[in-house]
Amino acid sequence: MRLVVQVPCLNEEETLPLVLESIPKSIPGIDEIIVLIIDDGSSDRTVDVAKSYGVTHFVRHARNRGLGRSFHDGVQRALELGADIVVNTDGDNQYPQERITDLVQPIIRGEADIVIGDRQVHLVEHFSRGKVALQKFGSNIVNRAAGTDLPDAASGFRAYSRESIMLLNTITRFSYCMETIIQAGNKKLKIASLPILTNPKTRESRLFNSSYQHVLKSAGAIVRSYIMYKPYVIFSWLAGVLGALGLLPFLRFLILQFTNSPGSHLQSLLVGAVLLIMSFMSVIIGILSDLIRTNRMLIEDSLEHTKKMRFNQGEDLSQAELRVSA
Repeated sequence: MRLVVQVPCLNEEETLPLVLESIPKSIPGIDEIIVLIIDDGSSDRTVDVAKSYGVTHFVRHARNRGLGRSFHDGVQRALELGADIVVNTDGDNQYPQERITDLVQPIIRGEADIVIGDRQVHLVEHFSRGKVALQKFGSNIVNRAAGTDLPDAASGFRAYSRESIMLLNTITRFSYCMETIIQAGNKKLKIASLPILTNPKTRESRLFNSSYQHVLKSAGAIVRSYIMYKPYVIFSWLAGVLGALGLLPFLRFLILQFTNSPGSHLQSLLVGAVLLIMSFMSVIIGILSDLIRTNRMLIEDSLEHTKKMRFNQGEDLSQAELRVSA
């Protein structure tokens, strides 16, 4: 069984040695461990440092393309390398790489498709109370969308089985974490959680400039995933709210008419009609979104078949080469 540990990096020459030194050299149930560096447009010596530690596999971006794109390109390369399990960690040494051994065990035993390291955010020293509350709130929203019960949906310390990677397709370029959970949950993949303790903070996050920006981008990713996989939730709620608001002006008009209040009050009818039209349009958009969701499922089935043909073919060729050399 082959494990690929992918490490997304953006100017990590100072912390990358800590990461590479702590990645296990052998794991029970794993025959080969490959380290894959995803260089997301680094301008420092990140690649040179990795090479000095014996890393030979790289994905290079000429400019910064974001964590989501780095994850997407990394898992594609990992599949090309014949990975049976892919572990994602970070180049800033946030996660305890020595726990990779524990992280992959549920997949090796066939008990899970994906395993996520639970950072136990309330124990992270540099997380403020507000950030802890936001992390828990975000995890709760993601769990509702995915039908899961994960304590730390934003953790990037994860292990994926080969089959799960074949099924997942990332769209968001900001961060893949929440999107892949929602996809995996809706595709009925088994997701497990492993409590971990993070390493001391080495630098500020480069994903966002402030908590406000993080909330906005995360909310956008969650809403986008909801619309892709559960559009009826968004648009049914929207249609209901607009419909209820649209009835209020009509009610006001009737009350004023029966009480012989002076004036025509046609503005109430106009506002009510506009809101009811918007409610009806939300229903129509919801129906169209659900049809698009169905079409997306068919496309994903075709994409899964294409992936299996592409990457399993490479695996078969490798096995054939081994037989010939033997």
